[in-house]
Amino acid sequence: MDTRLNIIIVSVLLVVMATVSNSQTVCNATVAGLQSCLPAAKPPNPPPPTAACCASLKHADFCCLYSYRDSPLLPSLGVDPKLAFLIPDKCHLSHPPPSHC
Repeated sequence: MDTRLNIIIVSVLLVVMATVSNSQTVCNATVAGLQSCLPAAKPPNPPPPTAACCASLKHADFCCLYSYRDSPLLPSLGVDPKLAFLIPDKCHLSHPPPSHC
């Protein structure tokens, strides 16, 4: 197969994968929305959550999100779960405390 054709196929696949993954949801929040919350959950001095982050959490299932608190994925992304659990309060969203899930 021609090298240029391989590059085109790989490029198309990457665009499709990025589009699909960003439109998928986790706990009723889009992956893209959750990604916008990452800076607010990274130590040592996280910025406030963005409007996009807060909007993405508006309909989130917080008990579902809390179930990921011990996931090895969070540290690999540089996320501190304690900081992540503060984001709903900073967004002024009502949510159950993790201990009630």
